Amino acid sequence: MLKPSDTWIWYMDESEDALMLDLGDDMVFKTNLSRKLLVECALGENNFTVDDASSFQIFKDQIDHLDLSEPRQAELTLYCVAAKRFHKPVQPKSWFFDHQGQGHEPQEGELVSLVNGYSNGHFIVLEVGESASLCVSVDLDGFQLNPSKVVGFGQSIKVMHDRMASASHHIELQQPIALVG
Repeated sequence: MLKPSDTWIWYMDESEDALMLDLGDDMVFKTNLSRKLLVECALGENNFTVDDASSFQIFKDQIDHLDLSEPRQAELTLYCVAAKRFHKPVQPKSWFFDHQGQGHEPQEGELVSLVNGYSNGHFIVLEVGESASLCVSVDLDGFQLNPSKVVGFGQSIKVMHDRMASASHHIELQQPIALVG
């Protein structure tokens, strides 16, 4: 797995119309954030900060437990860090999801479950707001919002807390098991 470095640089690649992360050693990561989704400061060069490294660790710790390959875990972790730091503020799109109770109080990095008539999926919480949070889909197949719209793997959406449920009991976690005899 990648280890964060203060030599990493975020930058906007005009030819790709996407935010990129220069990891050094001729390695570049292309985020799934296009120009229209970015805050203004993302359009220049930005160092990978201590806050980015902290977010990286929070998200990595949760993503490590998902049944994803190591490259997919690294990809998802970097998508999360990029969206947390550079995603424009957006309004919740809660109408795509079913109500699940009085309102879950998620924590940053927590895995939550969202459902509707088309899908049942899992998301990681990036930014916690008062009544809604920015989340990223962790399911490789994405989440069907309606017959023609999907939130793909690593894509973000803001959702009201009353649409969320803790995923700790519902998600298939990849955890080592020790057999004792």
